[in-house]
Amino acid sequence: MPIEVTPSITLADEEVQVRAVRASGPGGQHVNKVSTAIELRFDVRGSQSLTPYVQGRLEKLSGSRLTLEGVLVLVAQDHRSQEMNRQAALGRLVELIRKAAEPPPPPRKKTRPTYASKLRRLEGKSKRSTVKAMRGRPRGDD
Repeated sequence: MPIEVTPSITLADEEVQVRAVRASGPGGQHVNKVSTAIELRFDVRGSQSLTPYVQGRLEKLSGSRLTLEGVLVLVAQDHRSQEMNRQAALGRLVELIRKAAEPPPPPRKKTRPTYASKLRRLEGKSKRSTVKAMRGRPRGDD
């Protein structure tokens, strides 16, 4: 069953490898017997579903979760059940791809400060200057 990320991006089941591993951390005997954690692997560079732009953005967003071969590795072990961890890992993958598929923000338009804001700034500076000048030792001018 294909995974729909956005209306234009759909991942094939073969592109996502899911395997159960043992979870780390506390949990007593249960954690030593049952493989509830999920390790999800997704080959970013080998994916046919993603455009080169989305692939590049996804590689940047992945950070240390990306291997040298370009495979994104997500580990989910928050829940006690394997199925809930599988859904959490898939949800995180879908969220990452959606974020990578967003268009870049428009470039910033340069603006100049208004004349009034310049005057307010200079007035504040001069007030501060007089306050600091009054802190000095009294001069013996008189």
